[in-house]
Amino acid sequence: MSTSFERPVRIRFSHCDPAGIVYFPQYLVMTNVLVEDWFNEGLSIDYAHMIAQRRIGLPIVKLDCEFSRPSQMGETILLTLDVRTIGRSSLGIEIHGHCDGETRFRSKQVLVFMSFESGKSINIPADIASALAAYAPSSPSIEAHRS
Repeated sequence: MSTSFERPVRIRFSHCDPAGIVYFPQYLVMTNVLVEDWFNEGLSIDYAHMIAQRRIGLPIVKLDCEFSRPSQMGETILLTLDVRTIGRSSLGIEIHGHCDGETRFRSKQVLVFMSFESGKSINIPADIASALAAYAPSSPSIEAHRS
């Protein structure tokens, strides 16, 4: 069964450029916060502990963004995270930012679990893989080639 993780985000002055619209790199900051919240609240995996004590990172290794319409200060956009693929060491997600049914941006990301000690990718730890199962795509899109 596939499920989504969602969070509303109020667009603040600090998100905007002089034109009064979201400066596009700020969307990536928002998506990073969303992933961290998803780990903490959706997966019940302490993200800070994963980074600081377990020494496991989750860098973005592939990123594709599409910006459909500007968002302005004072609006609240809803960020929706869906898992698209789960590999041996990687996770493909899509984040959709929308407001009043209108798409503002989409971000497709591939994240790779890595050891801070070796600087190399690692298999998804068993506890995280188990938590991810609740968000696994309902279609057979678990990567056949296992990245």
